[in-house]
Amino acid sequence: WLSEILIQNPEMKDFEELKEEIKKRAAAGELFFRMDVKPQFNDTPADWEEKLEATFTSKW
Repeated sequence: WLSEILIQNPEMKDFEELKEEIKKRAAAGELFFRMDVKPQFNDTPADWEEKLEATFTSKW
């Protein structure tokens, strides 16, 4: 769940750091990723859901 990632990583400062964390989790073998909240970063793009889904499924 996206909310868990955000809670577990309060030091994240921007959307790019969030993408890196999602990439790490996918590479570590996480099979599921649910977006239950919108990231509240200043640089969160309008198409944030598509970008995070692409980040998770690409894994690299």
